Amino acid sequence: MKILIADDDQYHNKLLQMQLSKWNYDVVAAYNGREALEILLEADGPKLAILDWMMPEMDGIAVCREIRSKANNDYIYIILLTARDQMSDFLEGMDAGADDFITKPFKDQELRARLRAGIRILDLQSDLLAARDAIQYQANHDPLTGRWTRAAIFEILEKEIARATREHSYLSLMMIDIDHFKEINDKFGHLAGDEVLRQAVNRMQHSLRPYDSIGRYGGEEFLVVLPGCSEKDAHNLAQRLCKAICSQPIPLGDEEVVITFSIGISGFKSEKPVDSMEFIGSADAALYTAKKTGRNKVETSEFDNID
Repeated sequence: MKILIADDDQYHNKLLQMQLSKWNYDVVAAYNGREALEILLEADGPKLAILDWMMPEMDGIAVCREIRSKANNDYIYIILLTARDQMSDFLEGMDAGADDFITKPFKDQELRARLRAGIRILDLQSDLLAARDAIQYQANHDPLTGRWTRAAIFEILEKEIARATREHSYLSLMMIDIDHFKEINDKFGHLAGDEVLRQAVNRMQHSLRPYDSIGRYGGEEFLVVLPGCSEKDAHNLAQRLCKAICSQPIPLGDEEVVITFSIGISGFKSEKPVDSMEFIGSADAALYTAKKTGRNKVETSEFDNID
């Protein structure tokens, strides 16, 4: 555990460094409040700090306030070191954002206990953040394919439409359907169908650009948002995608299955407001044409908002 010690008194600073090092903590030292603040705000800065109340340039209270004003997910646990022992002083420190106090002179075991309490709180906070991130990931990602959910890809599309309109740049949208997917389920079973979906989407992801977004629209249909991509470029990308994915069969135990895609594309470049559902409808119309005229093909639908 990395711990910052900030104290302008050279003797007390060295004494604390030696004590914490003896307890196997990784110690970082500062000798004024400004230096302490800069260290704590570093990307890999310590998450636990012992700050002397009275320091040059910035006192411990000012450092606390500055740290709390820049609140983020990486919480910093702050212990104020002070000779003050009045309740009003404690309240001032707490209002500034301190988590705990040690009054000078202090006993080694008292310091060690307070450090352990701080580390326990930081560990709990880390666990809570991990749980929150896991819940957020599950809410935004399809559990079968690992791609964006319908709601998440809609939100991404809205943001990309706003950006493309603001920057007057191209934006294209693919709607992809796996051809005759029901026959795969009927022949091999739904578990095999799930595996086909997973492998097909993984192949799609590897064939797309890093900044493209793919989400499950429903069943075996997927939306792909293509920022900065004209309809012509999107059509060429779709052709390459089909070739890369459909040329190799998907293994299913002792069996294998060859899949094909039908893809509908729509795109725009406009400074006028664009309705996302109309944009999706345009790509859906192109997909319907591709399926109606034989499947395993790419069709483009001209979006009427194009300048």
